[in-house]
Amino acid sequence: MLFATLLTCVALVAGDVYFKETFDTDPFTNNRWTVSKWKQDTGEAGEWEWGPGRWTANSDRKGIRTTQDAKFYAIAGKLDKSFDNNGKPLVFQFKVKHEQKIDCGGGYLKLLPSNVDVEKFNGDTPYTIMFGPDICGYSTKKVHSIFNHNGENLLKKSDVKCPDDEFTHTYTLIVNPDETYEIRIDGEKAEDGKLKESWDFEKPRKIPDPKAKKPSDWVDDEHMDDPSDAKPSDWDDEPEKIADTESAKPDDWDDEEDGEWEAPLIDNPKYKGEWKAKRIKNPGFKGAWVHPEVDNPDYVEQKDVYKRGSIGYVGIEIWQVKSGTLFSDIILTDNVAEAEKFAKERPVSKEEEEKAKKAFDGENKTDEEEPAAGDFEDDIEGHVHDDL
Repeated sequence: MLFATLLTCVALVAGDVYFKETFDTDPFTNNRWTVSKWKQDTGEAGEWEWGPGRWTANSDRKGIRTTQDAKFYAIAGKLDKSFDNNGKPLVFQFKVKHEQKIDCGGGYLKLLPSNVDVEKFNGDTPYTIMFGPDICGYSTKKVHSIFNHNGENLLKKSDVKCPDDEFTHTYTLIVNPDETYEIRIDGEKAEDGKLKESWDFEKPRKIPDPKAKKPSDWVDDEHMDDPSDAKPSDWDDEPEKIADTESAKPDDWDDEEDGEWEAPLIDNPKYKGEWKAKRIKNPGFKGAWVHPEVDNPDYVEQKDVYKRGSIGYVGIEIWQVKSGTLFSDIILTDNVAEAEKFAKERPVSKEEEEKAKKAFDGENKTDEEEPAAGDFEDDIEGHVHDDL
């Protein structure tokens, strides 16, 4: 009985893992991760660093970190075996730590097709999913979840807010064969739903009838001015402003030098304002006109939108105003339990990170002024949107 129970537990966790990266060993040896040559010749490409970061609660936990401000970064790691999620869940999970208190930049990863030339990996390289945090100033603090469909990169129709602090956070995307999805942050559900309802995989089934127009005699005002109501004859007798009778000419006022003194004006308590007729029910009211709909001739039913094709690489392609983002603990699997197990095996304590950060700040006090993010918002937003 005990043996059977153990077998059941193992079966619940068992699943194929197509990519698992702990960064325990140097990712740049043996080309486990390939740095793209994109923008290397112009000096716009930033350098990656392998290590635990500038401050850490556990020096044994490493990742890859951006090190140069206002640079482009592009790097890709090859899957252990290509992954086609046909008939399977797709579970993509990783940790991101913006230890620089990011002001403007991306922290998202991409799943790339198997036929990508990673040495040329850049912002225009096709991807199948782009997922992870994007922060810029006060307006952009969201988890990007973008699916490529028929050559078009589809943004999620509603935003999921992401943390914007300096500590490690775990991001998880689950795509299921039943066309549903779930987004988790630090193991907690941030949002879930149906793929077709949250992304525009399909044109709308119905559209407003282009031939229909609201009738010219349609009355959609529920109330109207009372035609029997008239403005009283004395309504405008009082001015809006009157002289303040309680004020007096200052003792040092000189009429020859200062001109004739006039009392200051104040609001007239008897002023009635603009006259308006009272409102009554409109007898001709027909209600709000509703534009009739017709079948959309461009509608095509899309099936199996969860399918992401053959995935061969995990890539990071971002631009950052201020560098210092650490990526770690990446997994791509077809089993949610595998991702949950991986996260439990490599926990991150916010309390311990806060202590490590406090100690680091105490040893590295500086009076340098932080750069403002506002000057860079348009640049990074433009880069992200070009990428989409």
